[in-house]
Amino acid sequence: MPIIEIVSRSPADTEAVGRALAERLLPGSVVAMYGDLGAGKTAFVRGLGAGLGVSGVKSPTYTIVDEHIGGKMPLFHFDMYRLSGEDELFDIGWEDYLARGGVCAVEWSEIVPEALPADCVKVRLEKDLSDENIRKITLEGIVW
Repeated sequence: MPIIEIVSRSPADTEAVGRALAERLLPGSVVAMYGDLGAGKTAFVRGLGAGLGVSGVKSPTYTIVDEHIGGKMPLFHFDMYRLSGEDELFDIGWEDYLARGGVCAVEWSEIVPEALPADCVKVRLEKDLSDENIRKITLEGIVW
């Protein structure tokens, strides 16, 4: 699959990339996100939600998963930061979410690598050290 690199100059740019990706996703898609704290993962998912027709996306750090229903398809927003690995993810019903026909957006995917399907879309967000507003967004596994 091709690898696409996009430069974001603001949170609005990052959200726009998420919106554009949403148009290319199918029911059951998994979007695996990687990036440090403050890299823009939640902004990206806000855009993804907007592209799917849902609002109210925020970081689900304390709930592990937020469900957004009512758009073109459901958005299940996962934050793996507080999990110790795949076992905890499966305990909260990961397989059920995969089967529900929505989009699973997964922050901190590096914590649960074995749980991610081989065909997931990988999104890496990297901060620019010389400008706090700039992010490099790398997308892998999607035809743009």
